Amino acid sequence: MPFFDLPQSQLDSYRSSAIAPADFDSFWAETLSQSRAKPLEAVFEPVDTGLKLFDVSDVTFSGFAGDKVRGWYIRPAGVATRGTVVKFIGYGGGRGLPQEHLLWPATGRAVLVMDTRGQGSSWSRGDTPDPAGSFPAHPGFMTRGINDPKDYYYRRVYTDGVRAVEAALGRAETDPTKLAVVGGSQGGGISIAVAGLEARVKAAMPDVPFLCDFPRAVGLTSRDPYGEIVRFLATHREKAAAAYSTINYFDGVHFSARSTAAALFSVALMDDVCPPSTVYGAYNAWAGPKSIESYTFNNHEGGGTWQERRQVAWLDETLP
Repeated sequence: MPFFDLPQSQLDSYRSSAIAPADFDSFWAETLSQSRAKPLEAVFEPVDTGLKLFDVSDVTFSGFAGDKVRGWYIRPAGVATRGTVVKFIGYGGGRGLPQEHLLWPATGRAVLVMDTRGQGSSWSRGDTPDPAGSFPAHPGFMTRGINDPKDYYYRRVYTDGVRAVEAALGRAETDPTKLAVVGGSQGGGISIAVAGLEARVKAAMPDVPFLCDFPRAVGLTSRDPYGEIVRFLATHREKAAAAYSTINYFDGVHFSARSTAAALFSVALMDDVCPPSTVYGAYNAWAGPKSIESYTFNNHEGGGTWQERRQVAWLDETLP
């Protein structure tokens, strides 16, 4: 894949054209208030997975509108935890199996892995249904409910993410001064949204984040998932204004501007799934202390395990 986006000198100062809706904050305050009116009912059921060095629990909690969301909670066995990380999953994947999430427990931190409602049949299995319906949509998740922000799929997912943080904070061993969120691609976008909505998040690690700078992303890359929106609008030609109005409530740029947590971003300069300028759009809007790791010759895989190693070191420095 060649370099196709802005040069590094322009990325460093790039600012998104996205402007938050006037009622952005009240929309999200109302959304969270409605879901918080339902009991969280977080249940952590210990399970024997054969992972003798870790304690594993099958998690259920109430997410958006009280819908039940699944997850895993994994902590090092027999020792006090050094902090807690809430992890969100990439597009099409689910919570998978516990052995897929041992990085953070191996560092002494607990991890709560949130299943993504309705997903988990592409590359990693999920167990959480999405009971909400929508108007006709393109296959995938990007256009579900795109005619109205109250119906949009990611309203439910972002709310689930905030409730996952609340479930983690409800654990007796959770130190609220050492709570971080992490995720790659879609998971990175969710982590940005949650950090912007939940002030108790102290650190965020969005890795090649998706769901950022929609005005630029939708027109710049032909690859999915952004391509789902393009194909939807190619058929529903009259719905462009409504679609862009809806997704503006879910743009990572706006959540970045509202987060004071410390952040470690990553970006890949040949990424044609989440173009680098869209990542920088969110990064440059971030209100808290921040740094970014750039992988010049990588596509959407980004830094991979190199970035994980950087995250471990950075979190040790940020939330020791």
